[in-house]
Amino acid sequence: MRICLSLSLLLTLFLATAAHADDRPNIVLIMLDDLGFSDLGCYCGEIDTPNIDKLAAGGLRFTSFYNCARCCPTRAALLTGLYPHQVGLIRNGRSLTKNGVTIAEALQQAGYQTAMAGKWHLSQTNPIDGRQKQLDWLNHQSNFDREFAPLDTYPIDRGFQRHFGPIWGVVDYFDPFSLVNGTEIVKEVPDDFYMTDAIGDKAVEYIEEMSKQDAPFFMYVAHTAPHWPLHAKPEDIAKYQDKYAAGWHQLRDARYDRMVEAGLIDPLTFPKPALQGEGPDWNALSTEEKQHMAQLMAVHAAMVDCVDQSVGRVVQALKNTGRYDNTLILVMSDNGASPERYLNPGFDRPNETREGKPIQYEGIFNPGSEETWGYIGSYWASAGNTPFRYWKAQSFEGGAHTPMIAHWPSGLKAKPGSTTDQQGHVIDVMPTCLELAGASYPTTYDSHPITPVEGKSLAPIFQDQTREGHPQLYFEHEGGKAVIADGWKVVQPRQGGPWELYHLEEDRTETKNLASEQPERLANMKKQWQAWFDRVKPAN
Repeated sequence: MRICLSLSLLLTLFLATAAHADDRPNIVLIMLDDLGFSDLGCYCGEIDTPNIDKLAAGGLRFTSFYNCARCCPTRAALLTGLYPHQVGLIRNGRSLTKNGVTIAEALQQAGYQTAMAGKWHLSQTNPIDGRQKQLDWLNHQSNFDREFAPLDTYPIDRGFQRHFGPIWGVVDYFDPFSLVNGTEIVKEVPDDFYMTDAIGDKAVEYIEEMSKQDAPFFMYVAHTAPHWPLHAKPEDIAKYQDKYAAGWHQLRDARYDRMVEAGLIDPLTFPKPALQGEGPDWNALSTEEKQHMAQLMAVHAAMVDCVDQSVGRVVQALKNTGRYDNTLILVMSDNGASPERYLNPGFDRPNETREGKPIQYEGIFNPGSEETWGYIGSYWASAGNTPFRYWKAQSFEGGAHTPMIAHWPSGLKAKPGSTTDQQGHVIDVMPTCLELAGASYPTTYDSHPITPVEGKSLAPIFQDQTREGHPQLYFEHEGGKAVIADGWKVVQPRQGGPWELYHLEEDRTETKNLASEQPERLANMKKQWQAWFDRVKPAN
């Protein structure tokens, strides 16, 4: 009996020691939605983001990091390490296919706990026949038990052991459509509900739950903000009430000048491009119109501010649970600021609140509440993406460039507060997570053959080393095309037209189109792009 007890005790001690010896890092991936490249304070924006700025001050900022220029494609590439076309997202709003494995699926196999709080947007939605029936559903006025998409496409079926958030991509921040807890439909929310706060609170709850176990965790915090509609809490809006009264040209100039002064950009290689936009420019607006436009940008800023407050609570939860030092936190955006303005209800845009109050889309109104559906529009988006040109959905730098911050107190060897111009892409996040977790990329998963990963680990950059990057990076979204290779970039606008050629090493902001001067280079890079697209596009 004594020998059996001793062996039992030894076994218990061995298992406990083995569990505590798992020093692999936790990974917290924080995604913002439609964030301008220079919106954050640490990227020289005027929005109050002290918590994210602290992560940057103690971590590493990337100045040449890319996404896929729009919500769904970026999220698909981020989670799988593959180009979006390879996993079903050749167009927005489709389901993530099973020939790719998600980070959550791969890390769960390696012993990680997994959780997600926030926007999924990787399930093909289930619309209802008939416009009014669709609107009634969006308005929370009928079909309360109807699933928002096939359940086997939900995060809970793609490796996340916990998930709370919207399945669709667009939400009323005060009363969101398609909100689920796992697979359970959340039919009603409290009167004081606000989506950004709820995502942050749920992330904190998950950290506290998972920290009770010895196993490390992977958590994906996918904010809906600052994606339209422009909804924010009055106390957050009040901070920015007069911030944007001087207009978008002043905002672009001020951000650009701060970037130069901070050494974030070199004006020789980042020449300031002309501000772009559609419709009347600032000086052509009436006083009333200027006030309205300034208020739209104030709400956008308030939404970013609220995300930062959420990040602060997540960081504090990591500290409270003793997980902070060995947690890699990544902060980024799915695309540049958005120029979109849909001025009527539709597929994912309600026309009434749950109580039947009409939602205003057009005209002069006071934005911020759920009875309005506002957008910042193209001029503010252009200023928000300073120093780059264009915006969301375009493959120009302003659409496909993201701020990216890496923070990891016990693992990051780069100088705290430093920047790196080494190129990266969201497809690199998957292999980075695998390397840090000591996990392998599977060839099959759940009986499905898995497409070989396209990304490359960022770990050498975290170790303050120079990594062998991508020989080429490719982009395509609904007609917007680009390839970057050897310091050059060819790009075709989303709306079609001639291809353009830029020497990024000398012109990072794409101000000098050299297509007519170097037709051979242009032709060769177009061939490169076509060969890539033929390789990654779906067979059907």
